[in-house]
Amino acid sequence: MSGSIFPEATPDPATWWRGAAIYQVYLRSFADGNGDGIGDLAGLRARLPYLADLGIGAIWLNPWYPSPMADGGYDVADYRDIEPSFGTLAEAEAFIAEAHALGIKTITDIVPNHGSDRQEWFVRALEAGPGSPERDLFIFRAGRGADGELPPNDWQSIFGGPAWTRVADGEWYLHLFAPEQPDFNWADPRVVEEFHDVLRFWFDRGVDGIRIDSAALLVKEMDGGGGPEAYTDLDGVHEIYRGWRQVAERYDDRILIGEVWLPDQERFALYLRPDEMHTAFNFDFLACAWEPDALRRSIDLTLATHLPLGAPPTWVLSNHDVTRPVTRYGRPDTSFDHADRKHGMPADPVLGERRARAAALLAMALPGGLYVYQGEELGLPEVEDIPAELRQDPIWFRSGHTDLGRDGCRVPLPWSGDEPPFGFGTGRPWLPQPPEWKALTAEVQAGDPSSMLTLYRTGLRLRRELLGDGTLTWLESPREVLAFRRDSGLVCVVNLGTGPVPLPDHESVLLASGPLEGGALPADTTVWLRTA
Repeated sequence: MSGSIFPEATPDPATWWRGAAIYQVYLRSFADGNGDGIGDLAGLRARLPYLADLGIGAIWLNPWYPSPMADGGYDVADYRDIEPSFGTLAEAEAFIAEAHALGIKTITDIVPNHGSDRQEWFVRALEAGPGSPERDLFIFRAGRGADGELPPNDWQSIFGGPAWTRVADGEWYLHLFAPEQPDFNWADPRVVEEFHDVLRFWFDRGVDGIRIDSAALLVKEMDGGGGPEAYTDLDGVHEIYRGWRQVAERYDDRILIGEVWLPDQERFALYLRPDEMHTAFNFDFLACAWEPDALRRSIDLTLATHLPLGAPPTWVLSNHDVTRPVTRYGRPDTSFDHADRKHGMPADPVLGERRARAAALLAMALPGGLYVYQGEELGLPEVEDIPAELRQDPIWFRSGHTDLGRDGCRVPLPWSGDEPPFGFGTGRPWLPQPPEWKALTAEVQAGDPSSMLTLYRTGLRLRRELLGDGTLTWLESPREVLAFRRDSGLVCVVNLGTGPVPLPDHESVLLASGPLEGGALPADTTVWLRTA
């Protein structure tokens, strides 16, 4: 920053990921380049200048592989190609090169726990029959009961209902998610080698990192109990990721990022050992309520878990599976839980936006990596009134239409104009956009110095120049206030109370999430200060 007294951050290119701001692209909903109502690579490539202006260092794409879309692309039919509705492999390679030219890395999603029931391996397994080598690639079992009419055990799908489906010859196969997503058998070395080859395929094409979906679920104890403890975080998963790390180490600057949902931070930390993953998502912080004690505990726990291992923390406010912050922070209960998404709970949109702005600057100021989910920078709310006949999330169907699922945070982005499709494309979007989003388009917000988009652009620029990886030091403050100093000397103060609090001594204000009240910081507001 010109004229700054702060030392500018100079990250090592070999460890770019330690302090990077990473933007999550849910491709179906980002931008539509061919007018069919579905986001695609053409739309993403056309919007690369927008992402460069936003100030992010990497793009993480949700699965872009050929898929029947039973679970939004997480049912992968071919790990070495691109879903035709998104484009071609040549377009993907062009995107990677164009992003690199703008200084933006690419991270792709790999789904190792399960594939698609349309995948060639599974089709052959069904044809081959019981006891065949083809079936050994998945988890097939005989049923219980006199005629095998009962599933092999009582495991339940994460999406609701039984985790087993019976095939025509009487055997059952395991699917921890939807029936269209059969689980691989990671005890078979052919599965291990297949995914090593998939990693090499994408690294050879210039991909800089791999985000590992459902990373803790790969190993199952079939004789275990009836709950998630029989297939979640078993010790055998670590040998798998040691193998993945060995593949990544043969390339320069490639990284592995785990999606690891675990309440036990000691178990979580095992995935971050030097010979396993480089970093992992911080779901504890994402799910944390907007409360000073809870947030401070989460930050302290995160730092205590990561720093002894030399792994950078990550800070995440939202993604394609969780309620958007503007809605969540406007509710009486501001925490997040997959088991209870609080659909229908009243939300104050003004309060939610104010808190979301404050939370954004808090997350940006913390040491380590940052993830921004598309639309977060526009302050988009959760869309909870999608008509039943238009919903597509398997959670909606598997729950018997009792859980609205995740469609509400996946609605296509509004780019410009006064009515849908708001510049997303020329066709009807695959999920409907609310008409009131005309006030939230990127076009409208780009010219508004007080908009959420301007806040993110300014915050990410300052973060790139002054923050990123490093440490923090807590400062003395009232109980309802979080205050800390970063390595560069920047001080971040967050007021989570109900009334204004005095600002600490400072030379100038660098950025605030909302208007200040003279020398005071209003409730639900964050400020970055230059201090002596």
